[in-house]
Amino acid sequence: MVKSGMVVGLGTGSTAIHAVRKIGERITQGELKDVVCIATSLQTDAEARKLAIPLMSDSLPQKVDITIDGADEVDPAWNLIKGGGGALLREKIVAQASARVVIVVDEQKLTSTLGSGFPLPVEVLRFGWESQKRFLESLGARVVIREQNGSEYKTDCGNMILDCHFGPISDAVKLASQLSERAGIVEHGLFIRIATDLVIAGSNGIQHRSKK
Repeated sequence: MVKSGMVVGLGTGSTAIHAVRKIGERITQGELKDVVCIATSLQTDAEARKLAIPLMSDSLPQKVDITIDGADEVDPAWNLIKGGGGALLREKIVAQASARVVIVVDEQKLTSTLGSGFPLPVEVLRFGWESQKRFLESLGARVVIREQNGSEYKTDCGNMILDCHFGPISDAVKLASQLSERAGIVEHGLFIRIATDLVIAGSNGIQHRSKK
């Protein structure tokens, strides 16, 4: 799917990193030319630089042709929960700037209802964060402050993540709207109507589904 001359969004996480490394390999071998990329996290940025992948400015001065990323959950309408790796804000910025968003998952990530197996990450400003916790609890979530190595987790943008255990989310579109309207919530992990392609690895091999 990645061709010479493209602007490519590089996803974050244990699945997306394989695509990053393959792109780096194809650039090194001369198969891909005039490709420039944008990383969705500092972790991916560091890996891309190690692989000598050309990167554009973080200001995102060009439109993105294709982004390849993973997901924590995918429902039948191709809505997603993302953010298990903590990069949901940058991931959503890049995805929304992309003409094509390819989500790569194994079949265990497919679910009839989002929230069935994963909490919903919500990135919040540190200022007033407890009011956001109360707000999320009022919507039915059990809220856990994300930690890393025994300390409070900080995103690449310096914010907190509240992992919200809603259980099965009956109306993901409505919940996404409620969260987006709340001051202090920087971003949430509901990716609604963003994916254009699914690549699914399962017991029957690889499936590619496309909306285009």
